[in-house]
Amino acid sequence: MELILKQDVENVGFKDDVVTVKNGYGRNFLIPTGQAILATKSAKKALEETLKQRAFKDKKVIEEANKTLEALKQLDIKIAAKATEGASAGDKLFGSVTKLDLVEAFEKEGHTVDKKYVSIVGGNIKRLGLYTATVRLHREASTDIEFEVVAQS
Repeated sequence: MELILKQDVENVGFKDDVVTVKNGYGRNFLIPTGQAILATKSAKKALEETLKQRAFKDKKVIEEANKTLEALKQLDIKIAAKATEGASAGDKLFGSVTKLDLVEAFEKEGHTVDKKYVSIVGGNIKRLGLYTATVRLHREASTDIEFEVVAQS
């Protein structure tokens, strides 16, 4: 089933993308919740016209997103978390480090990023070490950011 997304849908696409999803997912979830519409010929033409008009406005947004991403790349982010002690215990954390913790670390450095734009490679973190997160502020502006999870002292 071909749909046009009316808003960003995680693991499917961004607003105004034409995506193909399984019939049941589109018919029973995306369309009834108002997140998508059927991609008919007339809807595609209207979308094309909207995208042409929006292209000029998007240039400025993309430039600002790229500046923010470059600033985030320059940061040396260390997230302190409670970890087990002792050689036999290894480096396991009590709980886990999530993208919310990473967003809070960005805010401490003076950068506001919504948590829906951040995804940690591999999901939640349960051990100390170096990790990578992907920050995607626009469909054309994304980057990988390295951060470290250290033991809380």
